[in-house]
Amino acid sequence: MTDGPTPPPAPRSGLRALEIDTRLLGMIGAFAVICIAFNLLTDGRFLTPRNIFNLTIQTVSVAIMATGMVFVIVTRHIDLSVGALLATCSAVMAMMQTQYLPEMLGLGLGHPLIPWLTILGGLIVGAAIGAFQGWLTGYLAIPAFIVTLGGLLVWRNVAWYQTNGQTIGPLDQTFMKFGGINGTLGETGSWIFGVLATCAALYGLWSARRNRIGHGFPVKPAWAEATVAGVVALGIMGFVAVLNAYEIPTRRLARMFEARGETMPEGYSAAYGIPISVLVLIAIAIVMTLVARRTRLGRYIFATGGNPDASELSGINTRLLTVKVFAIMGALCAISAVVASARLTNHSNDIGTLDELRVIAAAVIGGTALAGGIGTIHGAILGALIMQSLQSGMAMVGVDAPLQNMVVGTVLVAAVLLDTIYRKKTGALK
Repeated sequence: MTDGPTPPPAPRSGLRALEIDTRLLGMIGAFAVICIAFNLLTDGRFLTPRNIFNLTIQTVSVAIMATGMVFVIVTRHIDLSVGALLATCSAVMAMMQTQYLPEMLGLGLGHPLIPWLTILGGLIVGAAIGAFQGWLTGYLAIPAFIVTLGGLLVWRNVAWYQTNGQTIGPLDQTFMKFGGINGTLGETGSWIFGVLATCAALYGLWSARRNRIGHGFPVKPAWAEATVAGVVALGIMGFVAVLNAYEIPTRRLARMFEARGETMPEGYSAAYGIPISVLVLIAIAIVMTLVARRTRLGRYIFATGGNPDASELSGINTRLLTVKVFAIMGALCAISAVVASARLTNHSNDIGTLDELRVIAAAVIGGTALAGGIGTIHGAILGALIMQSLQSGMAMVGVDAPLQNMVVGTVLVAAVLLDTIYRKKTGALK
């Protein structure tokens, strides 16, 4: 026994006081190295506002599905059908807005209800297919690997039969705003969003600190909290500034004015700003993070992934949970289908090809453990960004597609190896 009260823990200093996840810091560092290396190899073209804008809209579709793949892998399953399911949802939505809705409901092309009914239909189809695959896995005890491998073959060809193998387009103008370059906030709207997002982030940090103090938990030193807040604010506003630096080409601006029956003023310029598809990704990331951290469903998902037998004995309906997880994955595939087809301005037969591998790689590179029980939403999104940066950078350098895939595969294996070593050293893996 000891005399007197237990002394408080010694205050942390340096980087330890910031309480930053070292694995996340390593991923950010790896991303920075990739960007700097490709910027040097491309004579400064990789980190231009135009390329960063394109990189963000190219990442969104895979990143959205990667957030759902985190839940799937955390529960010790896998989904190999996400790319094919994206294609099926894309085909359904393309046919709905170009044929089904105009013919069945008499809605003319360009009717304001068409894009929203189309998206709703795609969400229903995606969630239903996902739930069906989850039912096969959870209630019939067919391994998810086999169920979704069969789904990869089935849904890819269902998409083909939906459109008779044809490219369907152009799509509804409002629908295409979710694709990126066809729908942005503009310069002023982006600055407003940046300010609001910064205020929300700073309020979240302040609220978390207040809650920790209220419950008697230790908190970071004031300087560390201020440093984190400054980095967050600088990151958000810097991102907005970079996207606002990408100006709309003069010819495109002139066509936009002509479409309104106006003449573009001499010397007029405007920026694209933040794409609407990026806002969709941010919203999904927030919702999925809240589900993971603040809801019963999230607690059940991580508890089941950590120990399925103990979770079932404690009263968790693991079968129904599997259905829910795969239904969420299916709905996210539908949202990704909206973004992907809107970016292409049409539905094509090869949409979503190999996305299942990119999505799984993004989740794993982002720190989701294949053994289950561990994973983060922000890590999966950062993993998707790293994957897309590698592919885009290699394409700009002139690396052939086969070699690109070889590099991505090597990076995936290396990421899993490093993650395994990291978890063994930190005691997270035994």
